[in-house]
Amino acid sequence: MGAKPHCVAVSAQWGGSDGPDPPSQTTDAPLTFALDHSMGAGQGVEVTLFYWIYDVPSWSAAFFFALVFVAVSCLGVMFVRPFLRLLVGRRQGFNEVIGYVLSFVSLIYGVLLGMLAVVTYQNLTEADRVSSHEASTVAALYEDVAVYPDELSAQLRGDLKRYTKAVIDTEWPLLRRGTAQLGQDQNLKRFLERLTTFEPKGASHQILHAETLREFNALVELRRARLHMASVSIPGIMWYTIVMGAFLCLVLIWMFDSSVVSQLLLGGVAAFGMSTMVCLSALMDSPFRGELSVPPAAFEAVHAALIKN
Repeated sequence: MGAKPHCVAVSAQWGGSDGPDPPSQTTDAPLTFALDHSMGAGQGVEVTLFYWIYDVPSWSAAFFFALVFVAVSCLGVMFVRPFLRLLVGRRQGFNEVIGYVLSFVSLIYGVLLGMLAVVTYQNLTEADRVSSHEASTVAALYEDVAVYPDELSAQLRGDLKRYTKAVIDTEWPLLRRGTAQLGQDQNLKRFLERLTTFEPKGASHQILHAETLREFNALVELRRARLHMASVSIPGIMWYTIVMGAFLCLVLIWMFDSSVVSQLLLGGVAAFGMSTMVCLSALMDSPFRGELSVPPAAFEAVHAALIKN
């Protein structure tokens, strides 16, 4: 994720504010962004495509995709195919030509679908890795601050406990709704303010203090990386290409000179297969939404361990 910023840069970013901290876990004017799968990630953009599938069970979304794809295939066979047959007529060897073209288009389309599924799965696993790493960094930082004076150590540990609780109870529900607040977390802000007031004495304390600041910098980076992952999605142009590719494959199937029953079976099976791949990719497109999303399990485990201490 690039070079880690110096602790001075972090201090400037998490500078103090006048008056008591607000009850919320973020500043009064956080940067809020929403995902828009038709245009990519943006700030304050309404979600318009595929977002409804994260609010229904996965099997319902898969059933709906299959129903739409198969219905389009069957309707095309009944109403579009006759016009295509009139247009191309009956020519010897025409089915072989259509078969070659369909094989070529299907190969390209299959590769594109496979790449789409791989990319969405990689985004999902990367979001899970970043979240787990962030939780592990909190646990490591919790142990590092044990070397500070008792009163300061208790305050710093309390900030970390409240931070993990805020991530579970406040930030994760926002991520599941498709929004993320990039403002300063008040618990981390207080943690840094308390940490920077400590004056280490001796070389050993200076080394431990520098290591604690480095761990804090890493935590800030990981938190922002996790929130950024909420905006990672497949570009709208790729979804457009996927839909048009599926329609093109169906049109080529409709052009075959065969019986209606065979057309319904062939087109239905092809449409069902394409619908499952498209639905799977759509369900994994947003790493923190829907049933196929990253859970806060890592933070829950760390928070439970911190509470016991």
